[in-house]
Amino acid sequence: MRILIIEDEPDFANALSRGLKNQGYAVDVAKDGKEGWELGTVNPYDLVILDLNLPLMDGLEVCRLLRRQRPDLLILILTARDKIRDRVIGLDMGADDYLVKPFHFEELTARIRALLRRDLRVREPILHVGDLQIDPAERIAWKGKRRLDLTAKEFSILEYLARHKGEIITSEQLIEHTWGEDEIDPFSGSVRVHIYSLRRKLGNKSDSTRYIETIIGQGYRLIGSETNLA
Repeated sequence: MRILIIEDEPDFANALSRGLKNQGYAVDVAKDGKEGWELGTVNPYDLVILDLNLPLMDGLEVCRLLRRQRPDLLILILTARDKIRDRVIGLDMGADDYLVKPFHFEELTARIRALLRRDLRVREPILHVGDLQIDPAERIAWKGKRRLDLTAKEFSILEYLARHKGEIITSEQLIEHTWGEDEIDPFSGSVRVHIYSLRRKLGNKSDSTRYIETIIGQGYRLIGSETNLA
């Protein structure tokens, strides 16, 4: 899941970004309303965490424009504006949730999970690929009846591949959807390292059932255990 934080207080934004990255989310930060609106319209974010008191463009206007241009985008307003009228206006502008500062980080992450669960009811709540089961809301995966011990990044990669099962996914796509803009050097080999570790945990050995297939020169593809490969 990729999140955009639109917040003009750098210390707060950086602390929030670190906390969410530790939860396994890919996170980008915009420092003003105009930058947030521009990033939100060009990048495939799942969720925007939006302050209202922003320079260059007010948060309510950002909310209105993003909702109009990205109707499927989840928007959570996180602001010091605590009046009932502010909440009503924010929700009427298209926000999916509204949380007032100061707040507990645990409540924020619970609200994010709740928004994701609600959104997934429209899509697939549990992803199935062969004998793999992936629960995006709870960020848990199983192989058969065995729960997989995955890092946050490994889970994000597996989830993205599962959402596009059978498709060839490039390293650039995995970077775009599971890392933040400032987290990775595209030439560092980080994708390859995480894929290797994920394969090992899936039991992806050359002499047994394969799950993650490498398409040389193109990328990776997740296949079900029942698939027979040539």
